[in-house]
Amino acid sequence: MQRRHFFALPVVALLASCGFKLRGQQTFAFDTIAVTPERGGAVASELARYLGGAVRPLVPPAGGQPPQVVVDILQELREKTVVGVNASGQVREFQLRIRVKFRMRTPQGRDLIDETEIIQQRDISFNESAVLAKEAEEALLYRDMQSDIVQQLLRRIAAVQTLD
Repeated sequence: MQRRHFFALPVVALLASCGFKLRGQQTFAFDTIAVTPERGGAVASELARYLGGAVRPLVPPAGGQPPQVVVDILQELREKTVVGVNASGQVREFQLRIRVKFRMRTPQGRDLIDETEIIQQRDISFNESAVLAKEAEEALLYRDMQSDIVQQLLRRIAAVQTLD
């Protein structure tokens, strides 16, 4: 048992000396937020799920408080482009891309984050004999890119220090 501790100690020391630490919980300069479009967009839905109880409707019910900030998902676009073909002209490689344009503002319209575009792209090989597997891989890559974009959005939202 002590031998394991002896070998683990240098690894822990290296991680501690390089500044490694687990990403903690993000803190935001606001308590409530609205995410638009409220329905339909996959990125908007996942972002709202990550923000949890802080999400409020843009137009509150009677007597409700409006959100302090609004994140507008202006565009969410998925693209698939051919980037490689073989000698007989058959597709061998695709490039998958997701583009998301967003901005963050106060309900009064003052921009906190100007209109910004986040792009994620991945290359995927294609094989006609494994079409179903490649479709599943494509769906997995799109889901992975979407999660990466949501994480980038959360970091950019957390970077806003003041609402003034």
